[in-house]
Order: sequence, then structure tokens, then C-alpha cells
Amino acid sequence: MAELERLLITGAAGFVGRHLVSYLVATTEATIVALVRSAGGSIEPSARVEVCPVDLLDRARVAELVASVQPSGAFHLAAQSSVAESFAHPAETLANNILGQLDLLEALAAQRKPARVLVVGSNEEYGLLREPDRPVGEQTELRPASPYAVSKVLQDVLAFQYYAARGLPTVRVRPFNHTGPGHDERFVVPALAKQVAEIEAGTRDPVVRVGNVEVERDFTDVRDMVRAYHLALQAGEPGEVYNLGSGRAASIRELLDLLAAASRVRFRVEVDPHRLRPTDVPRQLCDASRFRALTGWRPEIPFEQTVLDTLNYWRRRVLSAEC
Repeated sequence: MAELERLLITGAAGFVGRHLVSYLVATTEATIVALVRSAGGSIEPSARVEVCPVDLLDRARVAELVASVQPSGAFHLAAQSSVAESFAHPAETLANNILGQLDLLEALAAQRKPARVLVVGSNEEYGLLREPDRPVGEQTELRPASPYAVSKVLQDVLAFQYYAARGLPTVRVRPFNHTGPGHDERFVVPALAKQVAEIEAGTRDPVVRVGNVEVERDFTDVRDMVRAYHLALQAGEPGEVYNLGSGRAASIRELLDLLAAASRVRFRVEVDPHRLRPTDVPRQLCDASRFRALTGWRPEIPFEQTVLDTLNYWRRRVLSAEC
């Protein structure tokens, strides 16, 4: 695999983006251009990382920046990524996720030597799964069940269209749930971990409020996922799509058991109706065999470690908020 020398990352100040920047700084010699929505994004300083504030919906600015950078590879991570928020703000979700990508692909396709591009989709594209669909392979029918999922399907198809019609070497991935230290509380693992950390600190009653605890999700540690993204950009076949996941499903009840075992105090669990989704797939399980065959990638960090690291992250956050 040829090493790409100049890498552009959208959404670089987001949860996954920060982990990806750190991983690339530690494991490559590439120059990294980190695009953030506003100045002051929390990216670790490095001589090889240039941070550029830019709104992807500003087409002229995006075109100017890409022409100046001339990246050899690009990771497109920027998106509104909350399913719950997409139900509350569907139009904004669709506009942000689709038009921002359109502006980026236009700019990249205009380069004299087009960059390899990784477009990050989501397992939410598969939506309303049926029992025969598990584990989920790339040929599973897409039945998106939220505005967010619809936006990711459209991003996926748009990336393929730029490959088919413009020759832009796009590679698409559909990652299943990924989490870890630094993930914000809109998502289930950090949401529950934060509550436990607050209970331990005495700032919350000993009650963890949850949604549907019976659903099962395929969780991968974000530090394993960014490693997969780098491999996909380097080795993925342009025009192709790859599932990324652990191949193991864990229920939210199992997650609660892990948090209870790691907690310094006891707590009880209550269902909060506001945390229930309008639609919820009972079980998701990833078939990432195509990507494993291509690259040899496998997750290395067990779910138990991911949960503990996330809890410790929120313990630090809660403690610092009290100081």
C-alpha cells in the first residue's frame, strides 16, 4: 500500500476526527490538513497538523482551500451524526450532510490529480433489518428508518456517482456503532457512563435512566475504527463499499452490567420514555468479512475495555467540572 503524503480530514474536531488525527500523527509521516467548522477546535497540536476553519456549505471557500492544499487523500467525516437530533431537525440534517459532501466532492474532482477519498456512511443505512439479514453484509437491502439514515444513504450513493461519472476514486465504508473515550453524551455508551460518573461524584441520585435495554448493537472501539479508516483509504477498491464492525453484538443490558461491575457505588436502573426511539432495530450484527479479507483488519480492543475507558473519561470530566 502506497503511503499518501498529504491528507485532508473534514470534521477533524469531532469525536472520531480527533482520534483519527492522533492516530495518523503517531503512525504516519503524512502532512495533515484538519478542517473544522470553527476556530479553536480541540485537536492536539502537532507540527504536521494544519487546522483550517471552514464551513463545508461555503462552496467557494471549500474549492479555494482544496485547490490550495492539493491533498493526495481525504477522509470525509463531517456530518450531523445523531439519530435523535435528525428526528428533531430533519431538514438541517439532510442539508448539512448531503450538500457539505457535494461541495467537497466537487472541489476534489476538480483537482488535476484527484485524491483518493474515504466517505464514511453508517450501519443506520440498513435500517429496518429482518432476521435473515443478520449478520449484515454489504448486499443487504437499505431500508433507512430515520432522517439521519436517509442522509447517509444519499452520501453513500453520491460518493459512488462521483466515482462512476467523474472518475473520482471514492471508497465507501459503513461503520457499525463505534465509541470510546471522548464520545459525547448523545450516544448510549457515554450517556450511561456519564450518569454513573455523576452518581459516584454525588451530583446525581443513584438512578441510571435508560431507553430500550434489550436492543443489541455491534460496538467497536473508536481507536480500532480509525485504524480501519486509514486502511480503507489506502487499500480500498475505488467504487466499492465495506462494512466495518466487530462481528459481536452486545445488549444495552450487558453494557449496564459492565458499568455496574466497574462502578464504585450501587445504582438502580429506570426506563426514561424520552430516551426511547420512534424506531429501533432489535439487533444489529456486522459482517465485515470483505474488509478483513482485503486488509486483515480486526478490532483489538475488547468492549469491556472500551466501556471502562469511557467511564474513566467521564470520571475525569465530572471531577474537573466540580473544581
